[in-house]
Amino acid sequence: MATTTQLKGLHVFESINEWANELNIQTERYKEKIERMLDSTQVQEDYNDILIKHALENIDEASTDWTYFAARIYLQSLYQKAAENRNYDESLCYGSFYHLIADLTKKGIYSSKLITRYTKEEIEYFGQLLDQKRDLLFTYPGIYTLATRYLAVDHNKNVYELPQERWMVIAMYLMQEEDLSKRTELVQEAYWALSNLYMTVATPTLANAGKNHGQLSSCFIDTVGDSLQGIYDSNTDIAGLSKNGGGIGVYMGKVRARGSSIKGFKGMSSGVVPWIKQLNNTAVSVDQLGTRKGAITVYLDIWHRDIEEFLDLKLNNGDDRLRAHDVYTGICIPDLFMEQVEKRGDWYLFDPHEIRQVMGFSLEEFYDERKGDGEWREKYEACIQANLKSTKKVAAIEIMKRIMRSQLETGAPFMFYRDEVNRQNSNTHMGMIYCSNLCTEITQNQSPTELIEQFIENENTVVKKFKSGDFVVCNLSSINLGRAVIDEVLERLISIQVRMLDNVIDINSLPIKQAEITNRKYRAIGLGTFGWHHLLALKNIEWESEEAVKFADELYEKVAFLTIKSSMELSKEKGHYPLFKGSKWSDGTYFSDKGYTTEKWMNLREDIANHGIRNAYLMAVAPNATTSIIAGSTASIDPIFKPYYIEEKKDYRIPNTAPDLNHETYHIYRRSAYIVDQRWSVKQNAARQRHIDQSISFNIYVPNNIKASILLDLHLQAWKEGLKTTYYIRSTSNDVEECEWCQS
Repeated sequence: MATTTQLKGLHVFESINEWANELNIQTERYKEKIERMLDSTQVQEDYNDILIKHALENIDEASTDWTYFAARIYLQSLYQKAAENRNYDESLCYGSFYHLIADLTKKGIYSSKLITRYTKEEIEYFGQLLDQKRDLLFTYPGIYTLATRYLAVDHNKNVYELPQERWMVIAMYLMQEEDLSKRTELVQEAYWALSNLYMTVATPTLANAGKNHGQLSSCFIDTVGDSLQGIYDSNTDIAGLSKNGGGIGVYMGKVRARGSSIKGFKGMSSGVVPWIKQLNNTAVSVDQLGTRKGAITVYLDIWHRDIEEFLDLKLNNGDDRLRAHDVYTGICIPDLFMEQVEKRGDWYLFDPHEIRQVMGFSLEEFYDERKGDGEWREKYEACIQANLKSTKKVAAIEIMKRIMRSQLETGAPFMFYRDEVNRQNSNTHMGMIYCSNLCTEITQNQSPTELIEQFIENENTVVKKFKSGDFVVCNLSSINLGRAVIDEVLERLISIQVRMLDNVIDINSLPIKQAEITNRKYRAIGLGTFGWHHLLALKNIEWESEEAVKFADELYEKVAFLTIKSSMELSKEKGHYPLFKGSKWSDGTYFSDKGYTTEKWMNLREDIANHGIRNAYLMAVAPNATTSIIAGSTASIDPIFKPYYIEEKKDYRIPNTAPDLNHETYHIYRRSAYIVDQRWSVKQNAARQRHIDQSISFNIYVPNNIKASILLDLHLQAWKEGLKTTYYIRSTSNDVEECEWCQS
């Protein structure tokens, strides 16, 4: 029979009164329930699990601090297990940091760089800086997610690494190649940023930094050429990235349409769908280190002859041989298509191969330089007038209806407004942007890799030579707005954050060589944000208000300024990215296009003209679903799903509440995702998009019974207000309370 004495042996039960006072919660009934249950039953479970389960039962909208109480119990369990596995006194909570690194390096878990780049004295000093009190910042879902997915364990899944050690290992790993005269200070700054939850690094960096496997980058985009060799080479590259944990965007717009000719033989091509099904199989078969299926979004132009079959790829009805349920889809849309949708005009579909053969150009290589006018529509009109054999005329609104039907059923396709993206491209001097990535926030120059020649060397060695294309890589991290803005640390934070991101480029090990080449040419990073709804709640700003739109505009201008300035300062120290000359950064066009005319912006413009900028692309707002949970805030720039909900786990249910939910913030959170007027969400996003040089993972939340005209109006508004991309149309099958806007 279990007793209170046994519980005290776990150093948990005796701490309840202390924690209750700190968190201002009442625990008398909780303690009585635990003692009664343990005294009356034969307990088979871990005592800590019992304590956690019953702590979680107390969480509701009025009692949110129980999540921190449950987190403390979970932390005590982690401390105990780590002490046992690492053989130190559990009363210390944290053991020797140096011994941890030495042991896990010997076991092949940690990279040897940690112990070869840093001296024992340095590592011991960093160990002294670990602040156990910062573990108390975690909510229960936050520490549970971090511990079960990201903390380093041995080969038998035994607990070794603890939360503050993960932050310090990341800091050390990302700063390993910094100048020795300031490296210690930079490690401390990076640890400060991470351990205070002011920022998070992207999932691959969080999982793999300091470890002996995996890579650190989040996003990749490949451009598939129109040849059998190119298609299969791309598939192989994509498999390699998927194995190493990358999310991938794939542009298929150059691949010839169904019925196109092959080597002059008419009607031989089977189009893009079979190749997409092949990618679908790759996504399923080549998983991400055994943790989840591969993640791929395939993009196709709205003028491609196969677009109608493409739009049906994820539907649950029809011929399953023409379906690809495990990839996502995205549509590349020029302004002219949206104009034709609005005026109910005609739209023409073409085979890109026939255009190349007959017209002597590729339609995807152009864009409209001005809203409503430009080179792309001139080329498009020329294709219409040429009476190409592949030409098919359709009603633009009918294509749009098919898009919206698929979106309400599957969430996709995602929307990529190609003219706006390319008009805002800061590196137009070096190429085109055809599509975005898996989550729609990355927009960078792309081009396919081409095989130049292959030959036999030394009798039994086959050598292949390729002309490397721009295989897009992006390295992400995100500001926790709910903490960093409130604590007014943005300037200090963004400076270290940009440096951390830039260092990923040099220390990362990428499995695809052309990705490595592109990474170093552009040195692209993606500094983003999460916790927007959290911040609005703390600031008492209504989502559906001009105040929220104005706040978004002002805040993201500040983030942009500090990010660009930090990259410029890095350029002074380490040099600008190789393709800086001729860019919009170098000639100041970037600033005039954005309307940045104040004195501070003009001074920064002059500094960049004189000193360059370190990174060709700088900002991108990712979904941040998992890392925002770890940091105890709200995802990305999304409204919360509900102020309070229960997440079902295999062993027990985890109640979740909005961060800092109380009587003062509830009325802001109450207008949650499926209730807030999405037109205000578009307005906010348009305000912040002006300051983001790449794009934003922007979800639109609608009930499944939304009127088609209202959903169409949202798409038209997003396009007109200058959004570059939209992500999921997230629809619910349940009735949505108070959804006045979606039926009006």
